[in-house]
This record gives sequence, structure tokens and C-alpha cells, in this order.
Amino acid sequence: MIYLDYNATTPLRPEVLEAMLPYFQRHFGNPSSVHGAGRQAKQGVEEARERIAEFLHCRPAEILFTSGGTESNNLALTGMRHALRHKGQHIITTAIEHSSILEPLDALATEGATITKLPVNSEGRVNADDLVAALRPDTVLVSISLANHEIGTIQPIAELSRLTRARGVCFHVDAVQAAGKLPLDVTSLGVDLLSLSAHKISGPKGVGALYVRKGTTLSPLLRGGPQEREKRAGTENVAAIVGFGIAATLAARELERSIAHCCQLIQQLWNGIVQRIPGTFLNSPLHQRLPNTLNVGFSNAAGEGLMMGLDLAGIAVSTGSACAAGSLEPSHVLLALGRTAEEAKSALRFSVGKETTTQEIDRVLEVLPHVVERVRKAVES
Repeated sequence: MIYLDYNATTPLRPEVLEAMLPYFQRHFGNPSSVHGAGRQAKQGVEEARERIAEFLHCRPAEILFTSGGTESNNLALTGMRHALRHKGQHIITTAIEHSSILEPLDALATEGATITKLPVNSEGRVNADDLVAALRPDTVLVSISLANHEIGTIQPIAELSRLTRARGVCFHVDAVQAAGKLPLDVTSLGVDLLSLSAHKISGPKGVGALYVRKGTTLSPLLRGGPQEREKRAGTENVAAIVGFGIAATLAARELERSIAHCCQLIQQLWNGIVQRIPGTFLNSPLHQRLPNTLNVGFSNAAGEGLMMGLDLAGIAVSTGSACAAGSLEPSHVLLALGRTAEEAKSALRFSVGKETTTQEIDRVLEVLPHVVERVRKAVES
């Protein structure tokens, strides 16, 4: 299989698995226990916390472990809204956020919160003037992803957060797709909360983190024991947390080389598509996008048919977010760019990783034109 769906998930690195294995067997203690076995497990969790803090350039005490990006986003949004209910009910986001942002915000709207979704331009980028215009005296939180999961657009978070900080409004950034693909420094970004997920950086599934700036008020979603500074009750997933820490360290160490590698592959892929397949259009921006992401539309062709045709040839790609797989609705991200429903349904997302080779891209470029031709003929008939 040629795997070009790294934005959906990534393969677990051998070094990560090796670090995790002892915590399934020898070091199986509960990290909340005070005996030796518990202290050993606790040490693994705290060492991982230090690694994630180093990854984000923050204090270890500012890291909360969660079950993944979805929980981190829900905790940030719902936890902040409940904690700051007395200050206001207004939350600002964008029209192209991941479902783990939009769905909890829709739920909060049923509880009385007011949600403003900022528009984006044809490249999926937010205008700072639109954010300023949307801010109100009762605005308590702004939540904008650092990089979009479908088209790879990078938002000017540092610029936007300066505007909110000047008005005393908290800023949350979903950095799940940006992690391992862009440098992450919470001080430079100027954010109060930031979400991560381990399986996007060659770590295990089922674990994530939420950075919470010191002094930021946050109500817990899960109540029970005192774990995670009483912000996230429940026995920690020790083995996964340990793996997450190792994955973050490796991602940071190899970031520069990974960016260069992915940029080369994506350029090779796009050049080949343009040269070999007529009637294509780019949904991703040319600049300020994730180095590993390319979203392409193929006129008069259905993305689902193209994806299935490539799958039969042993090539894994997607039509958008993995969380929306199987949906018959056009991508809300592409519609927000101004694409028609037909154009949105013709899109494929290619996302490469450190394991992807130039030979694999060559093979994709051999297969893809024939798949597109077959799907277009089927549509015409």
C-alpha cells in the first residue's frame, strides 16, 4: 500500500512502541498509588509531560493529558465557557473548523452561548479586520485552528491573538494538524490554550494534550479523582502518554528535515498532476500551507469514485477529514472557500509523511490519470 493520508493518522514509530511496552507489563502500576509501582508509573507520566512541555516551549504544569484532540478541544471550549459564564456568552470561531470544534460549539449554543463563525477568503484564511469587527464586550473565547485539516491553510495566529489579548479575550488554538509539521511555541503564538493529538505525530491513538496557560481558568468536563490537577479525572493512560512524549521529542528533533522532505514530495505531486491531468484545480493555497498537504479538485469527477479507484490500486488518500468519511455532504471547508457543491465533491486530499518516497509519488502519478479518466467516463455515461 502507498499511504498518502497522513493527516488522518500516522504509523506508530518503532521507538515509540519500544518505550510504551514496559508500561503494559512491568510498570503497570496506577500513577495515583503511593507505593513503588505507582511511583514508577507516575514518573513515566511526568517525564512525558516534560517532553510535551519542551515540544511547546511551556511549563510542564501547563500540560493536561486527555484522550485525544477531540477531548482537548471539547475541554477547552466547554471548560472555558463554563468557567467564564459570568463574564459573557459569546465565542468566536471560523467557518472551516474541524467537527470537534464546530459540534461542541453547536451544543453550547443550545445552552445559551452565542457563536460567531468568521468567514475566510478563497484560500481559507481569516482576515484580522473580521475578527476585530466580531469582538464584543461579552466575548470570552476565540477558537481558531493553526492549520486546516483539509486544505492545509496556516492561519496568522500570532497576529490574531495579539488582537484578542489586548481586549482580555482568551484564545484557543487547535494545533492537532500543525504538530510535527510546523514549529510550535505557545509564547510566540500568544495563545491561552492549545490542543494536540499523539496519533498525528507517529504516536499512539487514544491520547492527546491540552496546554493551559498558567492563570487560565478552566472547568473540568470529567469529575472524579484529582488527576491532572483536578481538571481531567480518571486513571491516566500511562503507556500511551509515555509514547506521546517520545513521539513529540522525535517530531521536534526531525522537524526541519521533515518539512523539506514533504515540501519536495508535494511539489512533485502537484507538478505531475498539472502536467498529466487536464481539468484540475487547487483547493489548497499556494503559500502559507502545511508542507505535507495538497487538496486538488478534478472537474467532472466524483472524489469518492477517485478515492475508491486509487484504493483498488493500493493507494490510500481521502476526500477530506477522516471524521467525515462516508458523508454524502460536500465539505463545509471547501464550500466556505466559495467552491460549488459539485466542485467540493470532486476533491481529493493528499497528505504525505516522513516515510513517503519519491518512487511512491511517481507510482501515484502513473495510476491517477487512468483513475480520473475512468471516473469521468462513468459520469458522462
